[in-house]
Amino acid sequence: MSGAPADMVVVKLGGTTIAEQEDTLEEVAALSASRRMLIVHGGGRRLTDWLERLGIETGFSHGLRVTDDQSLEVAAAVLGGLVNAELVAELRRLGADAVGLTGVDGGLLKGDRLPNLGRVARVSEVRTALVETLLAQAFLPVVAPLALDGEGVICNVNADEAAAGLARSLNARLILLTDIEGVRDASGRPLANLDARDAERLIGEGVIHGGMVPKVRSALAVVRSAGSSADREVIIADGRQPAALTRALEDPTFGTRIAGTLSRGAK
Repeated sequence: MSGAPADMVVVKLGGTTIAEQEDTLEEVAALSASRRMLIVHGGGRRLTDWLERLGIETGFSHGLRVTDDQSLEVAAAVLGGLVNAELVAELRRLGADAVGLTGVDGGLLKGDRLPNLGRVARVSEVRTALVETLLAQAFLPVVAPLALDGEGVICNVNADEAAAGLARSLNARLILLTDIEGVRDASGRPLANLDARDAERLIGEGVIHGGMVPKVRSALAVVRSAGSSADREVIIADGRQPAALTRALEDPTFGTRIAGTLSRGAK
């Protein structure tokens, strides 16, 4: 477990266009001046667009993209190249000392292959030395979700899982920004709080489904991780809203807060 301070934050951004994330990136740049922060980005929509342009079929299983060798080449180019470079350039324009990385750099992320998904891995080990060195020098690491498997082969990683792995290893607070209000109950209403027991139940009932499944499972991995404080929580919140990052950090009514256990009276 890293000795990083408890007030450090890992933020997972989507991989949409810079224009769609302008407000959030301004917040990231401003907040990174006063606290240690690490960004992990997705890029699923941009990746799908490029796969379609190239005529490469793509599919999903339980919210995770099936990635063959051809798709992985595109994923590495789009996630590790295009999206990462755009985010770093914009954050630097906004005044943050951003540095782009992939999970391959410095052996940052190592993963175990997931069955029937091709070149897709789940984070099994995090080598934090590189990002800790950057953080100590007040850089803002921006990490693309790629990893090496046990044989040193590049694999795609779900960005929420990559962010969770880094948050666990850095003992950081995790915020998963998405494009909906948070986790919803069976009637479609957003939940302010969710504990592990109810999360597993809602996944089993199919209420939590699609891309929200890896988000919630990633959150649960953090709150259950060894060495985590009893009050560790993960926030899943709507990154499209004004001041989304600040509100996720400070406003208990914004988004869904996921903890290992909650008082049965929590709402």
